[in-house]
Amino acid sequence: MQTIHIKDKNYPELLKEIYNPPQTLYINGQLKAKEMYPLAVVGTRKISLYGQKITRFLVKALAQAGFTIISGLALGVDGIAHQATLDAGGRTIAVLGSGLDIIYPYSHQQLAQKIIESNGAIVSEYEPKTRPSKWAFPARNRIVAGMSLGILVIEAPKKSGALITARFALEQGREVFAVPGNVDNKNSEGCNLLIKMGAKPVTKPEDILESFNLK
Repeated sequence: MQTIHIKDKNYPELLKEIYNPPQTLYINGQLKAKEMYPLAVVGTRKISLYGQKITRFLVKALAQAGFTIISGLALGVDGIAHQATLDAGGRTIAVLGSGLDIIYPYSHQQLAQKIIESNGAIVSEYEPKTRPSKWAFPARNRIVAGMSLGILVIEAPKKSGALITARFALEQGREVFAVPGNVDNKNSEGCNLLIKMGAKPVTKPEDILESFNLK
């Protein structure tokens, strides 16, 4: 485990720009001051089969295009986004709401180890032995958004951590993308609301690539 401080040269440059950045980061793996096209991918823990399919489809293409995928290692969209990146041979970073020695959820311990072994990183602002708590996850979300050039929301109800992350991204002046969904599906209410508020709708990887002038 490494510890870096905000004045260190390898502290993520984008994260320094946000309001109230963490003064210290604990890291397992490799963290760079400048990541290659860092993009946050977030969404509901209670993901549908459609959400699983679209997450794998979008993230695989984005990882192959060179994006660094950042998420929170949670169940649902987060875990699938990390795994899809690894399957594509890409780089992914997981930001925890606990100490690095307490992987939450427990079922993602093996996924966390794969991220580290695949040139990615597990990151936390919390000291070792800090257990996950309700207040820690919203705070964690500001780091997920802060380390990224933009955020992609895939399936999220109106009241969800994914929308908290999207609000952080908006406040930080980052790009916000959302996958539209059925109007009668609660898992799509948050994404559809973000689109109404000005988020860019995403139905294919090219929608994001074009926003960053990539092919």
